[in-house]
Amino acid sequence: MSEPGATGRISVVVPVYNGAATLDELVQRIDAVLDGRHEIVLVNDGSADASWPQIARIASERPHVRGLDLARNFGQHNALLAGIRAARGDVIVTLDDDLQNPPEEIPKLLARLDEGFDVVYGTPNARQYTWWRDTAARLVRLSLRSSMGGIADSVGPFRALRTSLRDAFATFSGPYVSIDVLLGWTTSRFSSVEVEHLERRSGPSTYSFAKLASLALTMLTGFSTRPLRIASLLGLLSTLLGLIVLVYVLVRLAVEGNPVPGFPFLAAMIAIFSGAQLLTLGIIGEYLGRVHVRTMDRPAYAIREQVGGDGRAVSTPPDAPS
Repeated sequence: MSEPGATGRISVVVPVYNGAATLDELVQRIDAVLDGRHEIVLVNDGSADASWPQIARIASERPHVRGLDLARNFGQHNALLAGIRAARGDVIVTLDDDLQNPPEEIPKLLARLDEGFDVVYGTPNARQYTWWRDTAARLVRLSLRSSMGGIADSVGPFRALRTSLRDAFATFSGPYVSIDVLLGWTTSRFSSVEVEHLERRSGPSTYSFAKLASLALTMLTGFSTRPLRIASLLGLLSTLLGLIVLVYVLVRLAVEGNPVPGFPFLAAMIAIFSGAQLLTLGIIGEYLGRVHVRTMDRPAYAIREQVGGDGRAVSTPPDAPS
């Protein structure tokens, strides 16, 4: 058994989506590793299987386990936000419910955290993902570079962080959530440690390429102005291209007396500029759409039911109805 060391009491937050088959083993292995100085917060994110009955049963049998049942499927990061806000420990460890990240690796993250870092990621020594998911995950990490720098390459669901960091985004609201972006706003003291990464124990991943690509888009347009800068650069390049072509046409007309062939050339130029304009409008529209959604004051999550622990009510954030 491993002692948590100077990190104090630990809250292990697990977002659960159709994870009924692995929950019992996951909790048992976490308990064996942390030896009583911890709590476990299981957040059911609208699972379609028996995950919530399993969570309720485990919480009734183990007083250090609490369960939050979200009103519907809000998404992994929204579920994480709910669990992080509910955590009572000094340090929070997050990991998925599929046992790809062995709980036995938690002490590695805690040991690195004790070296003075605020956030430590567990970086897989060999990622056990399909090629398409790995490609999509790379897009997500690339989109995080603007707010997190080089550590973005180590970002993953297995992380340890100091609970005090959540104070900086205590009032954050809205349906678009990225825990890693919020942490990037809060601190620059990141680190990572290599951990084992296993194959999934139960069924295919619930993360499709489309979901991960959508997450990357959310990170880019929901928390960064980089796409707008890219659109501005694209507009500038299109203008320069147009000027170069205009100079070419005028020089050819002056020197040779022959104009450039009309329709094919004109059609190509119109296609270039129209494409640039439509792309720019699309990016602006994406931002306007997200602004519109935020003004609707949609909650990041809503908790239907809570079980376990000592019976204290978990505070509901200002953006989530109780």
